Amino acid sequence: MSNRYAVVLAAGQGTRMKSKLHKVLHPVCGKPMVQHVLDTLAAMNVHDVVVVVGHDAETVKSTLGEGITYALQEKQLGTAHAVQQAQPFLKDKHGTTLILYGDVPLLTPETLTALIDHHHAQGAAATVMTAHLADPTGYGRIVRDEAGEVLRIVEHKDASETERKIQEINTGIYCFDNEKMWGVLAQVGNDNVQGEYYLTDCIELLRQAGEKVTAFILAEPAEASGVNDRVQLAEVEAYMRRRICERHMRNGVTIVDPAHTYIDSDVTIGADTIIHPGTYLRGRTQIGADCVIGPQADLTDVVIADKVSLSYAVIKGSQVETEAVVGPYAQVRPGSRIGSKVKVGNFVELKNADVGAGSKIPHLSYVGDAEIGESVNIGCGTITVNYDGAVKHKTIVEDHAFIGCNSNLIAPIRVGKHAYVAAGSTVNQDVPADALAIARERQVNKLGYANKLPRKQGKQQEN
Repeated sequence: MSNRYAVVLAAGQGTRMKSKLHKVLHPVCGKPMVQHVLDTLAAMNVHDVVVVVGHDAETVKSTLGEGITYALQEKQLGTAHAVQQAQPFLKDKHGTTLILYGDVPLLTPETLTALIDHHHAQGAAATVMTAHLADPTGYGRIVRDEAGEVLRIVEHKDASETERKIQEINTGIYCFDNEKMWGVLAQVGNDNVQGEYYLTDCIELLRQAGEKVTAFILAEPAEASGVNDRVQLAEVEAYMRRRICERHMRNGVTIVDPAHTYIDSDVTIGADTIIHPGTYLRGRTQIGADCVIGPQADLTDVVIADKVSLSYAVIKGSQVETEAVVGPYAQVRPGSRIGSKVKVGNFVELKNADVGAGSKIPHLSYVGDAEIGESVNIGCGTITVNYDGAVKHKTIVEDHAFIGCNSNLIAPIRVGKHAYVAAGSTVNQDVPADALAIARERQVNKLGYANKLPRKQGKQQEN
């Protein structure tokens, strides 16, 4: 197998996005669009990847991180000029070089591998990826000779009326013999309407030198879609989201309404899990088998075991273990662990809380900075009072304890095993094991006092 290299062009400003964020850093299904391109190349075992940066280069580099070779294009003078910035890193290498853009996130490893295979099979010096469009306006046209061989690529602005009628377009994706590419790049001029150095001119220069140039026709043109504005960003996102849903469904996941299900590209889902509409699965969320997720679940970087059921829930950076039930209308904030067969019910909020197996927090409670043991019952309206205005304190409730409704547990505090806290208590001292804590004012009944109220004097007041 020939060595594979790639040059990813990501230097342009992307003014049509009308954004402070660099174009290639706009997210598509959970990560920057240029990261999709780099992940695709990594899946193909490309030996060396050079990312050409320019506008806001430091932000792009800090986002993508280390382990990548960067080349700086200080002035944007065209695509050929951009590729030339990678020359110090690739010039003396033998093999095949892909040229692609950082704003084309839909390309798959299978498609790019097929492009390279076609290139090698044809023994070509260069292969251009093309597509047929019903409306090719704005795209460079592929000009062929009578035998069907590629002669040149002409940009839309430079094309004649006859050439503009051609429906086969240049996607901007190329495959070059690396050594021959550097030879012709040095010959590219800027005698065109834009005054730029076009990479497309390499095709005609190679033909003039007697080299073979071929075209690889893309079966699904949408795969080469680039992003230049927010409308195209939404279109690309919708296409990738649909593709992600289809992949999961073919792997045994039931997605009730794919059009209203939003799954990031790095999410994993086990077989026989059911995803209901309105669900967002973000980041590196992992979902086990036989789960029921949604409707209206929003999960970010969550690890969910098998047979979990959750609905109308927001969970971030947490873990949910086997057969737990979460929701409806629950929020689980980062750092939480929900043990097996735990119930976290409606209008419950957890934050940095570890809830042991079999425990129940059925409704209307806040449990933060807490360690809840196994088989604990947290009554309705319970609050762990964890913040004193300066420091967060921890609440520990040991196995089989029972916390009555409307209780305040003022941390730091420990409730021992099998202990009880009476409903309505505000507890600020540890409760020993097997003890009953009652911390509330003694009830006082004032006999006959109600008769003194205005409503008892026949003067019912209006609300």
